[in-house]
Amino acid sequence: MIKTFTQDDLVRYIYNETSTEERSEIEIAMLFDEELANTYAELSTVVGDLDGALKSPTKTTIDSIISYSKSYHLHSVD
Repeated sequence: MIKTFTQDDLVRYIYNETSTEERSEIEIAMLFDEELANTYAELSTVVGDLDGALKSPTKTTIDSIISYSKSYHLHSVD
């Protein structure tokens, strides 16, 4: 018997947050359920797009922030 899986299960699968047994069950279910496999493909694309959209500051920006913060001489409160 094949278990019914949700989008939440697929997201956990994509992020490797499933047990080995559950991972295997999801993979088998996708072989027999085209809709589940299509949903997985769509979610994988979205996750890939989100990961690609992550931005990091440049080294110059980080250095500017550090330099700026060092320019302040903070006095401790007694």
